[in-house]
Order: sequence, then structure tokens, then C-alpha cells
Amino acid sequence: MRELIALSRTRLDGRTLEAAGRVLEVADERYRLSGEHTVVAIAGATGSGKSSLFNALAGAHRSQVGPRRPTTADPVACVWPGGGPGAEGLLHRLGVPAHRRHAPADGSAGLGGLILIDLPDHDSSATEHRAQVDRMLELVDAVIWVVDPEKYADAVLHERYLRPLAGYAEVMFVVLNQVDRLPGDAADQVVDDLRRLLDEDGLALGEHGEPGAAVLTLSAATGQGVGELREALAQFVAERGAADRRLAADVDAAAERLRSVYVARSRVGLTERAREEFDDRVAEAVGAVATGRAAERDWLRHAERACGSPWARMRGRRGRSRGPKTVPGLKAAVGAGEAAGDSRAAARPVVEQAVRAVAGEAAHGLPAPWAQAVREAAERGAYGLPEALDKVAADAEGSLRAGPAVKPRWWTVAATLQGMLSTLQVVGVLWLLGALTGVVGATAWLYGLLPAVIGSVGGPALLWLCKVVARGPARRYGQDAERRLRSAAAGCGRARVLEPVAAELLRYREVREQYAVASGA
Repeated sequence: MRELIALSRTRLDGRTLEAAGRVLEVADERYRLSGEHTVVAIAGATGSGKSSLFNALAGAHRSQVGPRRPTTADPVACVWPGGGPGAEGLLHRLGVPAHRRHAPADGSAGLGGLILIDLPDHDSSATEHRAQVDRMLELVDAVIWVVDPEKYADAVLHERYLRPLAGYAEVMFVVLNQVDRLPGDAADQVVDDLRRLLDEDGLALGEHGEPGAAVLTLSAATGQGVGELREALAQFVAERGAADRRLAADVDAAAERLRSVYVARSRVGLTERAREEFDDRVAEAVGAVATGRAAERDWLRHAERACGSPWARMRGRRGRSRGPKTVPGLKAAVGAGEAAGDSRAAARPVVEQAVRAVAGEAAHGLPAPWAQAVREAAERGAYGLPEALDKVAADAEGSLRAGPAVKPRWWTVAATLQGMLSTLQVVGVLWLLGALTGVVGATAWLYGLLPAVIGSVGGPALLWLCKVVARGPARRYGQDAERRLRSAAAGCGRARVLEPVAAELLRYREVREQYAVASGA
């Protein structure tokens, strides 16, 4: 529990952990004072016979008994010797006045180490008496609840005390007093009904050797059953385990109160599908698909220039010298179709939506404090993410602007063939001009027609064939460009958003495992 609180301080507010912290303080104080004494309180309603039972166990008149109500105003203690030092510290912690501390009668032996406390009535008309009972019930090791045949089913007793304290059954005795007033088998009937009510309260009963509360019947006035209670108390005190069981129940109760801030309503974590959807949205924000298509078109243009005729390449060089040196269409593609410029405001809503979606998925089912921590981690990571994605897109644009890094060999072959066909075209045209001007024989024009036709038709035909052949490599080039940009954008998004979110989820799992240890689950 101490380690759980230390791990949780940065995620949970102090008020949430305050009750668990008090449990640890109480435990430290209790063990520091004495491990050899067992503090047992006798609690009950007005007129139930608490003080009479206290005196019967002490073997002498130690607590005032009378018809005036409430009779017990201050707690009364009876300390059996044999538990070593520490009793005074425990009594001071309980707030029992020195003049209300007594020793048992000489004949009351066998309970060495027991500190028996007679509490005020839990239903007293005096508010300060009820407050004192509530305070001391949080400090004692065990409680003997005394009920009588008339008020054993009192709603205040069951709803305010027994039901909330059901987890403390192992350090609890329930005593039906005044059984001498019940004729015949009426006592058995009342006990059966009392057991039924205790069962409804969720109070485990220690029957057939099982751990739980002990249910006894007695009459403090006549002494009937008091010996059995004294024997049960003697065994209980001799075990020296009441304080351990009480404090363990305190830890269990504190852990149960903290359950809502540690136990998730459903399985938590980022699924692979959520991660992929985040990657898809980030890729959409940088225009990965449009960039891939633009790269494909750019590869086709490079192929067309490389495989075109020398005349077309010369025209292309003159056009590039006059125009901007950029990849046509790529600037518009990057940033999901936004116009050229350094800012990509159109991508910001996509990024914000992606972060909200993945944060919501990661926080789903988490207790509120941890869900908030996950969302804050995502928001911190998202700060500056659009600018980082802009840089990723700009880097991709720069790498694609120069065209393919390695030119295919068949581009060279096609360019060579285009040169040969252009040469044939020039030779054929010159031969035809010679025939027309009389430089060569008039009948020799037939020798120039064939090369001119082959050069003029073969060049465009070869270019068309190259375009057909280039479609497959261009598509793969565009897909590779899209994949690289998608991977770079996903890496940026994961480093800034998914990894901090995953770290918060890991921290929650560590704390959740520690909670399981602290709660005994």
C-alpha cells in the first residue's frame, strides 16, 4: 500500500490517497506502541448490558451500571497484566482517562495482555458520545458487539456499523445478552434470526472452523455463557494476531475505497487497429497518397524526356531554364492538396482529429485520473506535431524534386535508339533535299525516303512504347514514395504521441499490478 501511494502521487490528488495514508499512519503507530497487547472494545446500544458484561469479564465492579441513560459517558479500561510494556501508550492513544483505567479482580486470570474497553452507547442521545465511539472503533483491535433480545435488529446498529464493518468479521464477536429473559426455545429463535441478519449484512460467521465473527449467547446478570466468552477471548488474545488482522482489514477497506481509481471497466491499451488508423490519419495530413501519385507522374515525365527524341529533350531543357525548378503538382499534393506555401493549415484539423481519436481509444475504460493523464500526454505530444509533419513533407518534396536517384538502363538504350532514328531522319531529309535540288540524281530520292520515314515514324512509336513500359515502374516508384512519406510521418506521430501515451498506459499497468498486491486480489 505504501508503494502504491508513492507510485500514484503524481497522478491522483491528495484527498483520494488521504484515507489510505491514514491507515498506514495508524498501522505504524499501533505496531510502535505494543505488539503484545490486544485491545478489545465492548460496544452496544443503550441498555444492552455492555457495562454488566465488562464487569463480569473483569470479575469486579469496574464500570458503572444503572438505570440512568446514558450510563457510560467516558470509556472505561481494564488491563490484564502479562503483555509487557506498552499498555499505557495504547490507552493514551485511545484517550482513556487515567482515573478510568483499572485492573481485573484477582480471580479473573487467563487473559494476560488483554486491554478491555467499555465504550459509551453507540445510540447515545449525546452527540459527543457517538463521535467517541466512532473514533475508538477505528483504533481498537477487536470489538464485542453486545445486543439484547429487544434491539438486536436495530437498523442503526446494522446499517451504520455491522454492514460497513463486514470486512472486519475475524476481529468481531457478536453477543446476545440477557438470554435469561427469554423463555423456552425463544433464545434459539432469536439467535437464528440474528444470524440471518448478520448474513444479510455480509458478515462472515466463524462456524465449523471457518474464519469470521463469533456469535455467542449469555447473561451478564446471571453469569450464564460468560465463561464461554472468556475462553474464546483467552484463545483470541493468546494468538497475538488481532492487531495484524485488524490492520489487514483496514488495508483491504482502504484498497476497496480506491478500487474505482485503479480498476479499469474494460481491457485497456492501444490496439493495433487504433495505431494503424492513427498512422493513416497522419499520412493523410501530409498528403502521402497525393505525393505518391505526383511522384508517379513525375517519374513518367522523366521517362518521357529521357526516352524522347533529341529535339524534345532540347525543348524540355529550354522550358526548364525559363520555368521554376520544382516537381509539377508535387507541391500541391503535399499537405493533402493545399496550395504551395510553407504553412499547411488544412492538415491541422486532420492531425488534431487523429490525436483526439487515438487519445480517446487509449483512455477508453480507464479510471478517470488515468484517462486524464493519457489525454494530457497525447495533447503534450501533439503540440508542434503539425510543424514537424510539415518538415517531413518538405523533406520528401526535396528528395523527389531531382527525380529518380538511379536511372533505368533501358532509358539509355531508348535514348540511343532515339538518336539513331533521329540520325536516320536527318540523313533521309537531307537526301531528299539533295534530290530536289539536283545535288544527287532525281531518281535517288527513293534512297532518302526510307530513312526519313523510319526516323520520323520510329521515334514517336518508340516513345509510345516507352510510355507503356514505364507505367509499371512509375507506379512502383510512386508507391515507394508514398510508403516512405507514410513511414516518416508515422514515425514522427508515434514518437510524439503514441510513445508518450504508451508510457502512461505502462505506468497505469504497473500501478494496477501494485494495487492488486495491496488489495490481495
